[in-house]
Amino acid sequence: MEQLSGVSTEALRRRTFAVISHPDAGKSTLTEALALHASAIDTAGAVHGKSGRAGVTSDWMEMERKRGISITSAVLQFGYRDHVINLLDTPGHGDFSEDTYRVLAAVDAAVMLLDAAKGLEPQTLKLFDVCRTRGIPVLTFVNKWDRPGREALELLDEVEQTIGLRPMPITWPLGIAGDLRGVVEIETGELRRYTRTAGGATRGEVTVVPAEQAAAEEPDHWPAAQEEIALLEEIGATFDEKDFLAGTATPVLFGAALSGVGVGRLLDALVDLAPAPEARLDADGEPRALETPLSGLVFKVQAGMDRSHRDRMAFVRICSGRFERGMVLVHAATGRPFATKYAQAVFGQQRTTVEEAFPGDIVGLVNAGALRPGDTLYASDPVLFPAIPSFSPEYFSVARGADAGRFKQFRRGIDQLDSEGVIQVLRSDLRGDQSPVLAAVGPLQFEVVASRMADEFGAPVTLETLNYSITRRTDAAGAEELGKQAEVEVLTRRTDGALLAVFVNKWRLETIRRKFPDLMLEALPAGSADR
Repeated sequence: MEQLSGVSTEALRRRTFAVISHPDAGKSTLTEALALHASAIDTAGAVHGKSGRAGVTSDWMEMERKRGISITSAVLQFGYRDHVINLLDTPGHGDFSEDTYRVLAAVDAAVMLLDAAKGLEPQTLKLFDVCRTRGIPVLTFVNKWDRPGREALELLDEVEQTIGLRPMPITWPLGIAGDLRGVVEIETGELRRYTRTAGGATRGEVTVVPAEQAAAEEPDHWPAAQEEIALLEEIGATFDEKDFLAGTATPVLFGAALSGVGVGRLLDALVDLAPAPEARLDADGEPRALETPLSGLVFKVQAGMDRSHRDRMAFVRICSGRFERGMVLVHAATGRPFATKYAQAVFGQQRTTVEEAFPGDIVGLVNAGALRPGDTLYASDPVLFPAIPSFSPEYFSVARGADAGRFKQFRRGIDQLDSEGVIQVLRSDLRGDQSPVLAAVGPLQFEVVASRMADEFGAPVTLETLNYSITRRTDAAGAEELGKQAEVEVLTRRTDGALLAVFVNKWRLETIRRKFPDLMLEALPAGSADR
């Protein structure tokens, strides 16, 4: 019983969360700033493209550094206040939504990052919908308050009106967006002033000023802030833990990640407010208690993180029990044993050997050729966790090897990218196995495929765009009839053999529906578990 008790104790120390946002809201910058304020790194490389600055720790792929955007998820694990923080940085670009959805299957909370000038944006809304569906509590950080932007109350109203999440500010900005004088702690009334460093590369000093002193020193801004805080109290926008954990309300903090303003306060809020790991529901809807033998969910598979080794790593969220390096687990999908001799903790691209881990931790398993996103691993007590959703693709291209003499490398690369979930690989009877059809949520995924095929596998590809945009699942009878129709093609998904009918547009789909009302044409909405 001591070991079981130890598992629960260790789980209570874990905080596992993701940062979600629209592109350019400052997500990678905030990720770096959080690690910096926890003293996990000494210097932040938060700004992409600036001369003399390193790329962010969480952005390790060459394309990410060149473009200045996150296109893969990354894991940063570090200690703070006797807690273990597992921070999952997600792709900001909408074309990589599937990767973000997989990450959200592995976390216990999320930080929703809003741009002070732009507020809620389309990608933010989509990601919040996933959090709502999964019951993930959300903290909100209003970023870039040191730049011109909208009014604070207007932003809060937008959050409540647009996504139905009641804002509960725990800090409040002193000064309008673009003229940030400090951040007021609503519970105590104290003002936190920040000494900013160049580009936020290092931590600045924080000075706590009592309310009376702040009122005397900021006569032009203090009264307005107090009026707004009083209004928030009148409308009941005070913190309620039950509503936060239930996903109906969100604590709100203000700051500027690039300057380090409010970042330490956000880190404290995550430790104090975000939930620790709890029993996870299995595929039958039954909770898997933390103290049961080890189980874990594979939420991401990534190759090419280390060019010198060219290995493949599976990221596993520990769901129950105590992980020990070297233990042999069972791969639920095949029933085969899986050895964990090469287990690593990950900090961006850096790796260290991990000897043990507990619920909430993320463990990287090297040479995980048999594992796919959504797979379950367990020790002595069998369990199967729900599959991770797969998306309905909207973009299609035919891939062909540019060098016929490197066909083996071409096939190996395509197979690997398919198993990682970088792209969906479909087979077409019209083109055969030598010309697979690649299906994507967004066109930038094709650029990743082309880049990795050339760099990692030495097998450059040519991509021919197909003029399809609508996908429906069908059956054998439907496939036979649809194969005779123009502007329609039936493709087979290689991972599971599912038959997917693709149409040039919605009008062609509706024409087919009217002509063949009995055909199976099943929609695959984003987030449908169809693997």
